[in-house]
Amino acid sequence: MIEPREAASNRRVWGVAGLVEAISQSLAERFSVVTVGGEITGFTRAASGHCYFGVKDADGQAASLRCAMFRRAAAMLDFTPTEGALVELRGRVAVYEPRGELQFVVEAMRRAGAGTLYEQFLRLRERLTAEGLFAAERKRPLPALPRRVGVVTSTAGAALHDVLTALARRAPQVEVIVYPSPVQGADAPPGLVSALRAANDRAEVDLLLLVRGGGSLEDLWSFNDERVVRAVASSMLPVVCGVGHETDVTLCDLAADLRAPTPTAAAELAAPAREGLLQQLAGLERTLTLRLDHRLQTLAQRLDRLALRLSRPNDVLARQRRLLDLLAQRSAAAPGRRVELQHQRLAHLAERQHRARDDRLRRDAARLDALQSRLQALDPRHVLARGYAWLDDGEGRAITSVHTLLPGHEVRAVLADGSADLRVLGVVPLPPG
Repeated sequence: MIEPREAASNRRVWGVAGLVEAISQSLAERFSVVTVGGEITGFTRAASGHCYFGVKDADGQAASLRCAMFRRAAAMLDFTPTEGALVELRGRVAVYEPRGELQFVVEAMRRAGAGTLYEQFLRLRERLTAEGLFAAERKRPLPALPRRVGVVTSTAGAALHDVLTALARRAPQVEVIVYPSPVQGADAPPGLVSALRAANDRAEVDLLLLVRGGGSLEDLWSFNDERVVRAVASSMLPVVCGVGHETDVTLCDLAADLRAPTPTAAAELAAPAREGLLQQLAGLERTLTLRLDHRLQTLAQRLDRLALRLSRPNDVLARQRRLLDLLAQRSAAAPGRRVELQHQRLAHLAERQHRARDDRLRRDAARLDALQSRLQALDPRHVLARGYAWLDDGEGRAITSVHTLLPGHEVRAVLADGSADLRVLGVVPLPPG
């Protein structure tokens, strides 16, 4: 132990460093290795890999303990610590001597369930999601060139300063109207609802920025309040929500038309940069100037041509005379030319008529020859000439079956060169099959 020095009055007077070191040694002796359970709040991970956060009782007690978890211990975690998570920590109690602050140096961490606030957050998010309050189709586009921007935040916070600074740098032409409201504590939810309602009733801005600086889950809880979330969702004005840091997500972020990771980013998303607009205007001015110059040059050239034509009227009259002479020649030649064309057309039609008539006669002659050949092929005399005979009953009725004959009947046989009368001596039918 470091002993205090003796003062001139024989009283013990501790040096600050000595007292802090003595307290640290006492804590190290009594609380060498302890396990503590609680809810994570304000978790951050530094670039060095060290983690810094607070831990508090999940039952809502006001006490809290600052914790530090160095990179080697943090690398052994099998999960990612999140805001509101309920954990068990094993480590030692120590004093951070440069500031004389009590802290808990965490050597191991394991999950012990979700914190109370985080559980409320999840339940409310699930219920509002089922109602469609966070649906993408409800999101509205922001105005491209807002003239006035409303800011709902605390006038005492750094978020307002960040927004005003960003807008003054990026879009100084945009007017800003502040609707003040507490952003933390019991008065924050009704204050935020009232500010949002006032902005909508007054309808003097083009969109609203709902902003607040970073903090723990408890600090940002007003932006998870159901009344505030519903006020954001029902706003007639588009709302950009920039609450906390990039890793902080509130229900107002989900209900807003656009979420920004920080208040400064919300201001940058709300209004386009003045420099970009000026460059765009300069480009439009150059294009307009070039097109106007081109149009003026075209009209000037046309005016020069007209002036040149007016300066030489004799040339114009000479062209008109030549045109009239040409038209007169065409008019005089037109009747003869038309008659000639009609003669040519009639001669062509007569020639086509003669060709058509000759073609028709040839086709008819060929058809007649074909019919005559078919008719000759069907002449029964040609069949009789091959040795066949035609039998009839003497009165011209043909006999086609032996079943119509009886012995003693008289028939006539017609041959190729004449006919003969015959008597049937017998009938022999062919066997069936």
